[in-house]
Amino acid sequence: MKGLTHTAFMEEDVKRGFDPRLARRFFGYVLRYKGLLASATSLLFLFRVSAIAAPFLTKLAVDRYMNHPELELGARLAGIHWLAAAFFCVMLVKIVTHYFETLTTQTIGQRVMHDLRIDVFRHLQTLSSSYFSRNPVGRLMTRVTSDVSALNEMLTSGVVALAGDLVTLLAAFGIMLALDWRLTLVTLTVTPFMLVASRIFRHYASHIHRVTRAKIARLAAYLSENLAGMKVVQLYRRERENARRFDEYGRDLYRTQLRATFYSAVFFPFVDVMRAIAVALIVWFGGGRVMQEAISLGTLIAFISYVELSFHPLRELAEKYNVLQSAMAAAEKIFGVLDEKPEVLDPAQPAALPDVKGEIAFENVTFAYDAGNDVLHDISLRVKPGEMVALVGPTGSGKTSIVNLLCRFWDVRLGKVLVDGHDVRHVVQRDLRRRIAIVLHRERIEAAARAVHADTFIRSLPDGYDARVSERGSTFSAGQRQLIAFARAWAADPRIIILDEATSNIDTETELLIQDAMRTLLAGRTSIVIAHRLSTIQRADRIVVLHHGKIIEQGKHSELVAAKGMYAKLHELQFEEKEEAPATA
Repeated sequence: MKGLTHTAFMEEDVKRGFDPRLARRFFGYVLRYKGLLASATSLLFLFRVSAIAAPFLTKLAVDRYMNHPELELGARLAGIHWLAAAFFCVMLVKIVTHYFETLTTQTIGQRVMHDLRIDVFRHLQTLSSSYFSRNPVGRLMTRVTSDVSALNEMLTSGVVALAGDLVTLLAAFGIMLALDWRLTLVTLTVTPFMLVASRIFRHYASHIHRVTRAKIARLAAYLSENLAGMKVVQLYRRERENARRFDEYGRDLYRTQLRATFYSAVFFPFVDVMRAIAVALIVWFGGGRVMQEAISLGTLIAFISYVELSFHPLRELAEKYNVLQSAMAAAEKIFGVLDEKPEVLDPAQPAALPDVKGEIAFENVTFAYDAGNDVLHDISLRVKPGEMVALVGPTGSGKTSIVNLLCRFWDVRLGKVLVDGHDVRHVVQRDLRRRIAIVLHRERIEAAARAVHADTFIRSLPDGYDARVSERGSTFSAGQRQLIAFARAWAADPRIIILDEATSNIDTETELLIQDAMRTLLAGRTSIVIAHRLSTIQRADRIVVLHHGKIIEQGKHSELVAAKGMYAKLHELQFEEKEEAPATA
């Protein structure tokens, strides 16, 4: 198994910042929930207003009642009691609105994530085989999982919180100007340092975010590749090498995330230092103005609170920018998948495909998976209804490519593929493929299992026909999986049957069962059989021998053996292997 290269995953990295086009597409999903969005916005406004009102109530308490000894004690206490009650109500509103705003925003986020994942998954099912040959499974899993989660983070803790932070910042700054413009100017002396630090942090952190997402995708793809091919890994004793490579990718991701942590560990304490300096300047300058009776003590206390309030959004803005950058990277990848067009398309005006009799024709077919590298060269082949045709040839000779073209997983470069005289490009793909649909009626299933000798082993399972099947049927033997596949095909009652290596990796006893099942399944149906084990195709009506994408021989088994060509050589080699097997054992 080849590992996925670092370069391949870095190429998918996003080089742009905020993209209005992507943002509009994403918020198209958000606007599906306008009612919830309006509620979240209202709650956010109330939450921020209550947070801004609290310091002003403190100012009133100090200036009107605590710092006014000329008032009667009863009046002072009554005023403080009223302000304490008002402060309690404001804090209660703040807590309640924050709870419901968070709940509403998270609800919107979860629904948007669900919609996006469903859309991506549905679209992936419409894409052609070529797309999946170019994109590792792990990368596509990342699109549906972590990339969608990045957009949710932008919505729930990014954009919404950013809007609230801007409201808080502007409101706090406005109140500070109203309270004392001189103190406001003193506070702004640290602003240039904050702006420079934020710009540097955004530059490095945004790059780290993009690289981190790419490396997460690479790690996920390698993990998926190894889990899917675990038998091969263990068979070829690749555990140590694959573990070493996974460790290499993991350490690379660890180092990248450690760099991100370093930038945060430098920037956020720096912001705290700037805030402390701003408060110190206010206490120094404002304390003198209080002593000069230029401003009240309550104003100074409130001013310190508003500085604290304003620095929190400033601290968060840089981090929210990184959330936005990460989300834009994820959005470009997700919408890139949604913008992928299937290479194999249904025609605008499809021809009707009536009940198929089973005639198949390949007319001068030339085909390439990659441009300029043809795997089939001017293939012409006709299969009559009910005829069994076997495809034989070395690996890479084009046997599976013929099947792919018949099922229209790919389209020919030159020539035509016809089913009952209909060009497969002129009919709807579902109409073409539904002949192998699974029939789920219980009686039909059991009849199909009996017909292909699968009934006995199915009834031996703990729950019989209701037994749960593990992923990829791993609890069944290779032969049992083949018999189940035969039963599905028999139950669907298609006119055309394709068998690809139907007797590979099975013992002799199971092979005999499968050969008998094949005779039952193929009776009266048009069939194309791909086989390396020639004993399974000797009864074929016609055997087609392929080599380097060309047909070099055709005929019955006896005719091809007598011709002393490639088929005869393949047959002789397999016969010798069968004769030598007992001695080798």
